[in-house]
Amino acid sequence: MEISFYSCFILFLMFYFLSKHLCKISRNLPPSPGLSLPIIGHLYLIKKPLHQSLANLSDKYGPILFIQFGSRPVILVSSPSVAEECLSKNDIIFANRPRLLAGKHLGYNYTTLTWASYGNHWRNLRRIAALEILSTNRLKMFYHIRADEVRLLVHQLFKGCRGGEFMSIDAKSTFFDLTLNVITRMIAGKRYYGEDLAELGEARQFKEIVRETFELSGATNIGDFVPALKWIGLNNVEKRLAILHRKRDEFVQGLILEHRKVKSESASDQGSSKTMIDVLLTLQETEPEYYTDEIIRGLMTVILSAGTDTSAGTMEWALSLLLNNPQALMKAQIEIDTIIGPSKLIEESDLLKLPYLQGIINETLRMYPAAPLLPPHESSEECTVGGFRVPRGTMLLVNMRSVHNDPNLWEEPTKFKPERFHGPEGQRDGFIYLPFGAGRRGCPGEGLATRIVGLALGSLIQCFEWERVGGELVDMSEGTGLTMPKAQPLWAKCRPRPAMVNLLSQT
Repeated sequence: MEISFYSCFILFLMFYFLSKHLCKISRNLPPSPGLSLPIIGHLYLIKKPLHQSLANLSDKYGPILFIQFGSRPVILVSSPSVAEECLSKNDIIFANRPRLLAGKHLGYNYTTLTWASYGNHWRNLRRIAALEILSTNRLKMFYHIRADEVRLLVHQLFKGCRGGEFMSIDAKSTFFDLTLNVITRMIAGKRYYGEDLAELGEARQFKEIVRETFELSGATNIGDFVPALKWIGLNNVEKRLAILHRKRDEFVQGLILEHRKVKSESASDQGSSKTMIDVLLTLQETEPEYYTDEIIRGLMTVILSAGTDTSAGTMEWALSLLLNNPQALMKAQIEIDTIIGPSKLIEESDLLKLPYLQGIINETLRMYPAAPLLPPHESSEECTVGGFRVPRGTMLLVNMRSVHNDPNLWEEPTKFKPERFHGPEGQRDGFIYLPFGAGRRGCPGEGLATRIVGLALGSLIQCFEWERVGGELVDMSEGTGLTMPKAQPLWAKCRPRPAMVNLLSQT
């Protein structure tokens, strides 16, 4: 009886996997890696970091794969031509987002710019972001905030280098505080980090909210892929997401009420000093039924989440690369000295005159993109990609880290070579370089991110000498998380450059 049972079981498994294989062939799906097991599919093949695990599968099985993440069908793309087919030819079809638990809770039930499905509501949110909040004119209005925060950071570091000696800094925290202050001043006119801050309790609360947001946004919720585990209580991420949502909601609503009160008490128009909340409250007056407080909260939390950790991480990777390649740091300083000189600090308007600095930033984004996997898309109808059939409701993952490091596309991709972005041949070529995504769901904050990173990194290169802490090379290992942080946060030593001491003493 025992032999008969096991024989039947083995026959059942053979029949199951054979039928799955034949079914896949008959449906003309892309190739799949290994066996898709019952319930979990291909999840047994996935390890951390996710982008590297997926890159290994693509290297082994090809540039377009059909993977079963539990109950969710996924196509994995690691080829620029296939990525272009998805995000250009089939852009509208792949303009939806999959419904994951993070979008339910942190995305206000899938209604924010990040999580909303393609349609009239999403198009209106995108229009608001592109024209009212992140337009070129609006970013120019906020230039004084970016310049002020970068100057404050430079001044703080200059004061800390007593007697011109090297000072060690926690680069990760320093860059995060900088970007957070820039974003919060743009959103609400407040800064939460630095000296002489009166609202320390509010600052601590805000810091904890931001920390939890990045932690949980990058957390893998197995219930998104194996719903049964959600119901039997083996995963508590959803509970934590719900609690975080309430905390974020209350905090941002408090900022809205503050601004609404000031707005009602002020008879004069604030003009160029308007914050993002002020802009949205003005829109609320014209269309209160659409521009609800929830819509405003959703837009603010998206900008806060997307605009801080990503830019800070890019600066941390860039400085790490420069410390490991001191000749590149020297070239950048010579370029700035030659074009800007020692009599004034770099400004945003100078960035276009500094091609090597731009090359450093572009090369950093190539090697360590803030989003190694583009935010997931989902097909709204059946389509064809790479000659294969892609069913409706399939999640699309584009592994840009794989594309950016493909030796068939980039010469010596593991080497830091800012020069590769110089001249006409160094311009972005199609879909081989997409650190901010592409198509309708491309990142609307690209202009803001490049301004913050360019001004801050350029100022730090111009004003300070930089050295590694200890003699060893900076550890470039990647950590786990949504925005690919460094496994070991960067500590670095800096001191004022002799040619800049007089200018820094006057600021």
